[in-house]
Amino acid sequence: MKISDIIPKLIEGDRRALARVISWVENESLGYDEVLQQLHFNKNIPIIGITGPPGAGKSTLINAYTKYLIEQNKKVAIIAVDPSSPFNKGALMGDRLRMSEHFLHPNVFIRSMATRGSLGGLAPKIFEVADVIRASNFDYIIIETVGVGQSEVEIAALADTTVLVLVPEAGDDIQTIKSGVMEVADVYVLNKADRDGANTFYKNLTLLAQNNMSEHWEAPVVKTIASKYEGMKELDEAISKHFKSLHNNQRRLLLLAEKALLFIKNIRSKDVHIEQIAKELEAVYQNENFNIYRFVKKYI
Repeated sequence: MKISDIIPKLIEGDRRALARVISWVENESLGYDEVLQQLHFNKNIPIIGITGPPGAGKSTLINAYTKYLIEQNKKVAIIAVDPSSPFNKGALMGDRLRMSEHFLHPNVFIRSMATRGSLGGLAPKIFEVADVIRASNFDYIIIETVGVGQSEVEIAALADTTVLVLVPEAGDDIQTIKSGVMEVADVYVLNKADRDGANTFYKNLTLLAQNNMSEHWEAPVVKTIASKYEGMKELDEAISKHFKSLHNNQRRLLLLAEKALLFIKNIRSKDVHIEQIAKELEAVYQNENFNIYRFVKKYI
């Protein structure tokens, strides 16, 4: 299919066209950059990043929130970022299985992407894929990071609203969660709020949110029981309120600058491949005078 033929279909919301363009972008097929340059991105579609430690119930929360949104007749796109093998780069998990009840719903589009070794909790092409979806006819875009660690701060550069999901089992000492992840949150979610210790943890989380408040925003703490579909209206209200507060926000411009810088870096290193570097290293790294800084100089 020609680019001139597929873009109108993408804008109309044709799911096959959307899936094809996403594949073009992921595989960097010939002409994919031309497609990106011709797209018009709807700034009024919020990108919601869901992050948090393993076991917090991120997939269950997304499933419940999606159910709430489609009941409001909203169209939702979900990108589930799966951890991948560092050797074959394929996805190890399939979070889409936890959202199986939405697979065939006409208002829901679900796509899994592998991190392919990225350390920031996101897939390498996720910025472009999110923009492709933003050019289609959705009301919400939800992105779930892998949650394999606590370094998923990249989500703040992609998402308009970052939701950090926690559970009472995190205990009274919130310092166990790295400050970087805590600081990127625009909305805190205390999931599994019916469990022991929830009220104490809620108070501590509220105090932390107050300490991290900025001039324009204080992150709310929303209680949810995602497995019972409870707290979804409150979560949606918090997300909507934050998204509305972003207009003409200096932070949004800084995040956009970060995104532009990332694209520039990727373009400049496009012809550098890890397999090629590994092969060249094999020939020289055992030399007594090997120096990694001299080695990389030729690529700079």
